[in-house]
Amino acid sequence: MDNLMNVTVTVNGTPYERAVEPRLLLSDFLRHELGLTGTHVGCEHGVCGTCTILFDGQAVRSCLMFAIQADGHEVLTVEGLGSVDKLHPLQQAFRDAHALQCAFCTPGFLMTLVPFLEEKPNPTEEEIREAIAGNLCRCTGYQNIVEAVKLAAERMGA
Repeated sequence: MDNLMNVTVTVNGTPYERAVEPRLLLSDFLRHELGLTGTHVGCEHGVCGTCTILFDGQAVRSCLMFAIQADGHEVLTVEGLGSVDKLHPLQQAFRDAHALQCAFCTPGFLMTLVPFLEEKPNPTEEEIREAIAGNLCRCTGYQNIVEAVKLAAERMGA
């Protein structure tokens, strides 16, 4: 255990400092070191999108990064997006539009779409579909997800 490296990272507004193995994936750090299990691990190859988080405001696949790469950076996970009492408008829209079933992929979709809606507050259906093209869902067929994004954009623009 002599090969541990210190990492200091702010996650959901809270600073953390941990000694980790250099090869520990950021997704595993979030889940196992910090107990933030909303970041799901699907393919472990960056293809499915379930592990998507915001890294300094940008959507990234946490299974493709090492925890030590987050040193000095800010991470936002789905747990930091909203609360049970006050959902983020996108979370509320997913709920209202029935855009989830098993919900395994939902955190990745949400974290992909937050910066997308900040950049494109009035997206077209084609732009929404392009934005979610890197996130896989086996349950919903995507239409309700698209509808949820439209609903969130409408509500957030109001």
